[in-house]
Amino acid sequence: IAPTPNLTTRNSRTPGAIDAGVVSFESGPLDIHSIRSLDRLLPSINTSLLPRKRTTSQCKSEPPLLWTSKRTIYTAGRPPWYNEHGTQSKEAFVIGLCGGSASGKTTVARKIIEALDVPWVVLLSMDSFYKVLTAEQQLLAANNDYNFDHPDAFDFSLLVHTLRKLKQGKSVKIPVYDFTTHGRQKEWKTVYGASVIIFEGIMSFADKELLKLLDMKIFVDTDSDIRLVRRLRRDITERGRDIDGVIKQYNKFVKPAFEQYIEPTMRLADIVVPRGGGNMVAIDLIVQHVHSQLEERELSVRAALASAHQAQPLPQTLSVVESTPQVRGMHTIIRNKETSRDEFIFYSKRLMRLLIERALSFLPSQVHIVQTPQGEDYEGRTFHGKGQITGVSILRAGETMEPALRAVCKDVRIGKILIQTNQDTGEPELHYLRLPKDISEDHVILMDCTVSTGAAAMMAIRVLLDHDVQEDKILLVSLLMAEMGVHSVAYAFPQVKIITTAVDKKVNDLFHIIPGIGNFGDRYFGTDAPPDWSDDDMDEPSC
Repeated sequence: IAPTPNLTTRNSRTPGAIDAGVVSFESGPLDIHSIRSLDRLLPSINTSLLPRKRTTSQCKSEPPLLWTSKRTIYTAGRPPWYNEHGTQSKEAFVIGLCGGSASGKTTVARKIIEALDVPWVVLLSMDSFYKVLTAEQQLLAANNDYNFDHPDAFDFSLLVHTLRKLKQGKSVKIPVYDFTTHGRQKEWKTVYGASVIIFEGIMSFADKELLKLLDMKIFVDTDSDIRLVRRLRRDITERGRDIDGVIKQYNKFVKPAFEQYIEPTMRLADIVVPRGGGNMVAIDLIVQHVHSQLEERELSVRAALASAHQAQPLPQTLSVVESTPQVRGMHTIIRNKETSRDEFIFYSKRLMRLLIERALSFLPSQVHIVQTPQGEDYEGRTFHGKGQITGVSILRAGETMEPALRAVCKDVRIGKILIQTNQDTGEPELHYLRLPKDISEDHVILMDCTVSTGAAAMMAIRVLLDHDVQEDKILLVSLLMAEMGVHSVAYAFPQVKIITTAVDKKVNDLFHIIPGIGNFGDRYFGTDAPPDWSDDDMDEPSC
């Protein structure tokens, strides 16, 4: 077994301690046994947390699932982050984590996420926002002569812009930094839907504009000896650096930066966490405070919708398909509780086709002249809009309208949003979304089969707006709507075009449309409706 390298320190506080003063190693490059000997200098910690990889920004927004033999149940979702006016009324709760290099910030962040046990949590790492190095700076970095621990190494303007949008509930793109080339990868990571944002980095408290966005500021205070050993182990084993380069960089950049820029910001912290991730008492206190803040920010949207906009004329943004004898006849069949499932599906599809064709007539078009086979000119029209036509279905019932859209729009892109009603609060909750890339310029046809209070439709529209889709480019199409739902959507989003085949006047205490059509999804897919279903409920998607 190779001997432990002889560590020479200055100003050691205790015999044999590794001080954060200038450090030198008398031995050459470390072998695996020497590296393991460094581990013995660290306090005992959970080995499942090692080895630590380079921190990346990530989003815990995958829906929690409970699998049974017959169905998939989504067990948690994101409650409304907007009011009955459709505007955002609560921002994400942002926790800022600061501390020296290798202090355990990421470990603390992950333990907070685990203890919070809530969906829609985003971990935003400052490592994603290093500036792209020039050719000259890359040569310095290769020789360990570039200072990555200086505020000038970070793109604070992009960082503040990104964090502000994320806090406001918007969709953002996060750069993916390549520490080999010291540049950003071509594909950026899209993050959306944060109820809680944990932002960690060595310079988290170094910018005034950044500090304004933090609701809670935490400083992870870890002994300098432990931070040094962790950095040695990480850079040698994970990044393949030689020990001389690591020590050179530490003495020249890391230690001075901590003393000049990082340690002084400890006074700005609301909470100082000694010993990092091992301090579960501090983490429990942090989690309790965050839970209390989230409870204070809870909103009641559906109740507000049920009591608003009554006895008002229907809005001009509403377009109802002409009630011809054919349309009324199809409604007669699908509203009849005695109609078989096959008949229900057949006539629903006929109505959907008419509805989609009607919706397409509201897309922008321009005169287009073509020549017929007889050699004559024909003055027609063609689609004239920036971006593509994209369909987005609100699962699960809205998914049944996708074939009708595909039948008339060749190569149309399709996205999906799953919204369910929380049976305890009665509020809609966002569980899942999958939208096409670069949807912001598209004309979006949002599909749902029934709309009663409009709560689910409003949430879906808010999601699209958060992804920078323009409000006047959204068309909400539904087979059947209640007047309450029409008013709710039109009042909150006055530029959204609403197209339906019929509007019923009433909604009962259970949010059922009266006279209505029943639970469309269950009648279409042949499943049993729960006793407390509502027309805005979107249960599990079909397999």
